[in-house]
Amino acid sequence: MTDTDPARTCDAAPGGQPRVRRPGETVFAAAFVLLSLGMLWAAYDISGFIALSAPGSVPMATTFVMAVTAAVVLVRTLRRPADPRETLRRDILPARIPIVVALLLAYALLLRPLGFLPTSALFLIVAIKLLARRSWGFTLAASLRSLLVVYLVFRIVFTVLMPAGIVPEGEILQWFRDLLPAGPG
Repeated sequence: MTDTDPARTCDAAPGGQPRVRRPGETVFAAAFVLLSLGMLWAAYDISGFIALSAPGSVPMATTFVMAVTAAVVLVRTLRRPADPRETLRRDILPARIPIVVALLLAYALLLRPLGFLPTSALFLIVAIKLLARRSWGFTLAASLRSLLVVYLVFRIVFTVLMPAGIVPEGEILQWFRDLLPAGPG
């Protein structure tokens, strides 16, 4: 496929689409310039530009090169015409992407108050239903099986402490331990 093929809606081919600007490309390039300039300022704050042997000289040189190359990319991006065949919503950032980001933020906020098990179960159920677009039976089975494996590996095998929240996890684990015969001694 060439970049003049009307059926093409992605630039997965080596070299991409060198003659057109994709949706969101300008914003990304501008953000990268701003980030680079912010990092350059932070590097300058280390020691200022007092000598080549100063502690901030290597970080300043590195971030200066990064800022210059980001500016070159931004200028080249601005010179290219926009690709009329692509839209930001359809080709670059479909609705599922911001929804998954919102789910991750909700997970982070609910992890401590609800605990690992209910928060992870909710996250997995919603995310798998949204992304796999399968039946509720498949969604619940895949979510709970995944949660069980993650819980067993991290909590039981590696003994990683996870927020208990509303599930009395300690009492449940002790109940299972009480079922096992006591060891010698």
